[in-house]
Amino acid sequence: MARIARKPVRDPADIATRDIETGAFLIGYARVSTRDQDLSNQEAQLRAAGCGKVFAEKITGTRRARPQLDRMLDHLRAGDVIVVTRLDRLARSIRDLLDIVERIRDAGAGLRSLAEPWADTTTPAGRMVLTVFGGMAEFERSLIVERTSTGRAAAKARGTKFGRKPTLTPAQLDHIYRLADEGNTSMQEIAALFGIHRSTLFRLLSQRAERAA
Repeated sequence: MARIARKPVRDPADIATRDIETGAFLIGYARVSTRDQDLSNQEAQLRAAGCGKVFAEKITGTRRARPQLDRMLDHLRAGDVIVVTRLDRLARSIRDLLDIVERIRDAGAGLRSLAEPWADTTTPAGRMVLTVFGGMAEFERSLIVERTSTGRAAAKARGTKFGRKPTLTPAQLDHIYRLADEGNTSMQEIAALFGIHRSTLFRLLSQRAERAA
């Protein structure tokens, strides 16, 4: 007798409730940026919105790793919908948001923000808005690259030499920290802007976090 293939069963701990209108599984994601902040308000809003499962984590602004976010994205299935209270709880910048949205889309899932109803990739309007954001982010990136190239060319014309181990002034360090905290410029772009390697940039940010701890 031929065996009947069974569909893999989801871990009961990861089962979310279904949206009444669409039938999609609703999965919440909550994040705070400091150890002192409380996740309970976000979790309460997500539960009230129908999320049966909420992934939550406390991550400082200087740390790049978000294990709960990665775990949630890795276990997404087609038809799931990730729900956040606000988009800035999910992503640190437009580029970061677009990268996450792409991973969600590749899984056949959707994204919904409670505070920004226009950011709903399960609707045509929401997908269109994020497509426009993608174009804006690419335009911004091209401007940064152009400014960086122009700035380096001008510096070289003035006789500035770009070594492998540049010495950063306090003003430059403050500028680097500000760009990293704002989250609107990628780590690669910041490193290129100051002529340093990405590993050097991450080391600087890590040292600052250790001093602040």
